[in-house]
Amino acid sequence: MTKPLKNLWGQFLFQGRGILPTYRLLIVYLILSIGLIIGTAWGITWSVVILLNGLILLGSLIDLLFSAKRSQLIIHRTLPEEMERGLSCNVQITITNASGSPIRFRLVDGIPQSFKRPFPLHGLILNDTTSVLQYETKAAVRGKYKVTKLHFRYKSTIGLWEKQTTFEIEDTVKVIPDLTETKQFLESAQQFLLYEGLKIRKQKSGPGEFSKIRNYVVGDDPRKINWRQTAKLREVMSNEYEPEHGKYMTILIDCGRMMGAELSKGNRLEKALEAAITVAAAALKNGDYVSVLAFSKEVKVFVPPAKGMEQLQTILHSIYNIQVDSNESNYAAILHYVQTVQKKRSLFLLFSDVRTFLHEEGALSYLKRLRRRHLFLMIGIEDVTLLTRIKDMPETVQTAMVKSMAQQQMLIKKREKLKWEKQGLQMIEAREEKLAATAVSHYVDIMNRGLL
Repeated sequence: MTKPLKNLWGQFLFQGRGILPTYRLLIVYLILSIGLIIGTAWGITWSVVILLNGLILLGSLIDLLFSAKRSQLIIHRTLPEEMERGLSCNVQITITNASGSPIRFRLVDGIPQSFKRPFPLHGLILNDTTSVLQYETKAAVRGKYKVTKLHFRYKSTIGLWEKQTTFEIEDTVKVIPDLTETKQFLESAQQFLLYEGLKIRKQKSGPGEFSKIRNYVVGDDPRKINWRQTAKLREVMSNEYEPEHGKYMTILIDCGRMMGAELSKGNRLEKALEAAITVAAAALKNGDYVSVLAFSKEVKVFVPPAKGMEQLQTILHSIYNIQVDSNESNYAAILHYVQTVQKKRSLFLLFSDVRTFLHEEGALSYLKRLRRRHLFLMIGIEDVTLLTRIKDMPETVQTAMVKSMAQQQMLIKKREKLKWEKQGLQMIEAREEKLAATAVSHYVDIMNRGLL
């Protein structure tokens, strides 16, 4: 295809600037052509043919001349600075028509191909008025995107020609992980965990920070009765304690090859990010220090420990754009690194693939040393395919072979997990939809039991 033909084809695809004939003009010429063919039976001369074509062409050019000019159109786009992956949001486009005639238009916004694209959008703008247009979109891939172009096509007054122009409107949007579970936890931690079939476990009786004085209820430790307030109010009052604040937690997020395995919604890394942000919000709300380290073959992102809900924004803006690498994760190097940057006793919470991690013999020696000072917990996502194959009925020889192989893989995994857990390294797996709730529940349980 030659360059002029490519440019012409690009105009039909909402690219660049240009003037295109509409279906109305083509129909007019089609009717004229049919009339001239019929008129040849009455001996129409060439001068009449040329005159009629010239009149129609002149009329269409006059229609084009009096149509709105590009300088008479003003367009603004209002795009949110942040969008959550997979959630819909509205984009607003304001169009001002400063010409003396109404225009019918079609537009295509230059949002990335990974976004939902409900285009072209149609509309009518009266003369000397401003119209607001909205469309709904959602992003499937996290990252930082620049939206620079908006393609606008509008018809002339009679509608014989269509003008096309491109507006340069630069906006930047960040697509961050889905924060639905984080918001649910911040609204009500207890309801969030109960909804997921879990609950915040009762705190172990022991020392902690004083919280408040309340009425004594059946089951309270008699040693916590506040006798001074009991005598003053003439009813039994009890002291309530909560776990000590200011503990340290380091969240490790694996970005290696196996974290790219697809799930029903997104992949393992997407679910790990959502769960990591939720458990970070839980720790920060509790007054603890939280640091985050994302890695694969080497360290990708490290957020130093800090407390306060401002740290949640720091973590979110640091890890929202991390992607799965094609390399295998180097657990030994990362565990050595994290021990050098985290000297204080801390809870290391690792989001990774359990099956891959179990075969990393080189990481075992580092974890033994890490266990002397820190507490280690690994959380992975259950392999739904493996569990499904185990539950299959062996109706055929092939099904029986697949089932036996799946059972063998499960036995190997359990044996390896038992070996690691004997070293005091706890590993758990959860369904993808309950990963965040499981992580938060185990964090609350560890803090309530005073294991740090």
